[in-house]
Amino acid sequence: MLSRIRGFIVLIQFSITVGIVIVLMYTFRNHTHKVIKGWMKIQMYLLGIKLEQVGKLDESCDMVVLNHQSLLDIIVMEYIHPRNLAWIAKKEITDLVFFGHIIKAPRMISVDREDKAGVIKLLKDCKDRLSQGRPIAVFPEGTRSTGKRMLSFKPGAKMIANKFNLKVQPAIIINTREILDSKSLKQKPGKVKVIYLDPVQADKKTDWFEKLEEDMNRVFNEEKDS
Repeated sequence: MLSRIRGFIVLIQFSITVGIVIVLMYTFRNHTHKVIKGWMKIQMYLLGIKLEQVGKLDESCDMVVLNHQSLLDIIVMEYIHPRNLAWIAKKEITDLVFFGHIIKAPRMISVDREDKAGVIKLLKDCKDRLSQGRPIAVFPEGTRSTGKRMLSFKPGAKMIANKFNLKVQPAIIINTREILDSKSLKQKPGKVKVIYLDPVQADKKTDWFEKLEEDMNRVFNEEKDS
């Protein structure tokens, strides 16, 4: 019951603060990253998150891939990563009447998975953000899992990384769904564990992406079974 009450409070808090953040990002167009970082720090505090990191984040990588269970995954990675990440988001989020500006204002990347021509725009947008020194952040599963197991990887991340010859930083995030389940609207304080795997160089001549999927699944399953 308490977790549902906290979830409802979080929903109200998000609705208010996201609106404020959107206004600030449009007001201070050259400082959108600072606005986002500030909001993420506030969320980490309000949600009662304790962070444990295993391994080392390679800040030189121009792509970050991570498993997806909760909205909290984005908050945690934005809080951790010092660079201005360009997240790939579903067009359905971008099309939301007001809250879609949380994607538009900081110039994240919107992708229409139903439109074949959308691939051309996706690659063009990725090239643009990379030219600005922004790493691409993507959930290779394509959508949120239940947190019990990882979903099969979609080919999008592989295509982008191969196209631009990117160095990829894989990360596994544990326990975010237990802390913030946006589907059942439950929230409770807790510890999030982030495990960094060794960076991988994308190469279309190798099976690096398939190997990466195996490695990420192995680490995730070991953590869930421990």
